[in-house]
Amino acid sequence: MPIIRLPKSSAPPAPSLRFSAISFMGVVMAIGATGWLSLISGTPWLMASFGASCVLAFGVPDSPLAQPRSIIGGHLISTVVGLAVLHTLGNEWWACALAVGLALVAMQQTRTVHAPAGANPLVVITAGAPWSFLITPVLVGSIVIVAIAVCLNNARNKGSYPKYWL
Repeated sequence: MPIIRLPKSSAPPAPSLRFSAISFMGVVMAIGATGWLSLISGTPWLMASFGASCVLAFGVPDSPLAQPRSIIGGHLISTVVGLAVLHTLGNEWWACALAVGLALVAMQQTRTVHAPAGANPLVVITAGAPWSFLITPVLVGSIVIVAIAVCLNNARNKGSYPKYWL
């Protein structure tokens, strides 16, 4: 029987265990903070897109998608688009599709592309969110993630994060 040899992987190497441990701490702190804010405010702050934002902010902090401009701006812009579509066109399935497409274009044109934020219009429309959703949880929650990312990523490697703000 012939031996099958798989090609060598061109995937990047796994990060160090120290890098992964600090990534873990960052995610736990950021999601924990938004969960705690949910508890004390009585308003839900936990969004699936924040979990995905944490993967970028702590797992691949050098990525353009993980920079503060993209995390905060992407979440804000995509949420504004979702709210505008919801409050003008309603919560139809096609409004969801239109909102995500418009959110992507808006993030591209403002140079704030953040993949996790692409889910925000779906969250906004399916939940029937009010305009206040833009501030809490979106703005404050994304600032919490960025603040923790700045602290932990720079503790991991001084001066490494962010690569740029504006």
